Amino acid sequence: MSNFEFIPSEKQIQESNIFQFMKTHNISSLDELSKKAKDDVEWFWQSVDKDIGIVWDSPYDKILDTSKGIAWSKWFINGKTNIYKSSVEKFASKNPQKIAYHFVSEDGITSEISYSQLDTKVSKLANGMKSIGVKKGDVIAIYLPMIEEAIIAILAASKIGAIQTVIFSGYSSESLHIRLDDCKAKILFVSDGFYRKGKPVSQKNTVNDAIKNTVVEKTVVISYKGIDNYEESEKLILYDNLTSNQNDICDTEILDSEDPLFILYTSGTTGKPKGVVHTHGGFSVFAGHQAAYLIDTHENDVLFWPADIGWITGLVWNVYGLLIMGASAVIYDGALDYPDINRIWKMLSDYDVTIFGISPTAVRFFKKNNVEPLKLFSLDKIKNIPTTGEPLDEDSWWWLFEKVGNKKIPIMNLSGGTEIGGAMLSVLPGMKIKPSTVGIPVPGMNLDVFDDDGNTIQKKMGI
Repeated sequence: MSNFEFIPSEKQIQESNIFQFMKTHNISSLDELSKKAKDDVEWFWQSVDKDIGIVWDSPYDKILDTSKGIAWSKWFINGKTNIYKSSVEKFASKNPQKIAYHFVSEDGITSEISYSQLDTKVSKLANGMKSIGVKKGDVIAIYLPMIEEAIIAILAASKIGAIQTVIFSGYSSESLHIRLDDCKAKILFVSDGFYRKGKPVSQKNTVNDAIKNTVVEKTVVISYKGIDNYEESEKLILYDNLTSNQNDICDTEILDSEDPLFILYTSGTTGKPKGVVHTHGGFSVFAGHQAAYLIDTHENDVLFWPADIGWITGLVWNVYGLLIMGASAVIYDGALDYPDINRIWKMLSDYDVTIFGISPTAVRFFKKNNVEPLKLFSLDKIKNIPTTGEPLDEDSWWWLFEKVGNKKIPIMNLSGGTEIGGAMLSVLPGMKIKPSTVGIPVPGMNLDVFDDDGNTIQKKMGI
């Protein structure tokens, strides 16, 4: 008798991106794919690049250079690109009226933006940033809630070759200061406040304290919920004034594959936070790989994954991976259980979400409160449910599988990190699934577990 609780249908297998990739390369199983990718890593990542359709202004000479050691590997050597060209710019041309984002604030205000509109707004901000002296290689810090302007700021920095660092909007002034000082941020984007569980949250005092003794030259303030009052000065600019009169066309900077895209800091729970640098070439391919093959994102998908863009989960799934695949997302700025515990389940139904990402912490919260979404809402558009951030216990897995997935939807448990730029272990489309499994090493990554002496402990000690 099988102890697999989920067995994919033939339709689920055949329609997945990873199966189509395997079919193209005459590969018959995930095991065969994993072995081929491990044995010929350069073949694999070049094939992924071509399959996803990364836009290169000049082709790379070589896939991988490890001449300085694996820890200092370089990817797609001498290739010229910009991640913006493979995402927003590509789909603003291909499918301009397609909705890129639906935005929902905690107080119920909604909006949406198409790929064409997003491209226009990114260009206006990019020109505005140039007008205040931002140039290639400058660091732009983004300390914003989950709002439209946060994503536009990320993309505008990418477009002109500036380096973005997104900082979780709930951080204290000390945590913000440490990151601003470490990365030598030149410009800081903030809001005039937001709401959490109906209560106003001010950013003003936090920001004023955090920028002391840093090299931040200007602060750009987005008008959002009007909790904080600001007056323009030489060092403080209102976002609307910065962008309103700018040209809506801006050339995308052509960059080297190894040019930095962003700096993202680890949480700092085990010491001083570390800034991890990801590059335009490598991250373009990897973010596409993660979105396409792990959670099976297609152009017609609608993603809702309440993961902050201050974490790698948010940047991969809600920004770069999503846009490289030309899909749509629902971005929610608010508490998951406000004004009531049915908030996110109603959003899933209202927006016909097809990919629903959720953290194990949130799963445990809803399970503890005996929430049964399927009794109140139609969630039949959901095709898979990714989850990450911490271990998913078996009881929580069962709740998610039964109460949200109706025992028909795979739970795509995955694990990775900031340094990796996404997941290294994952359930993959087409896999048979046992409760709580975190799947296998993702194709293209060679993983092992070692003891203190450097010896593998696979097939030992329960591994």
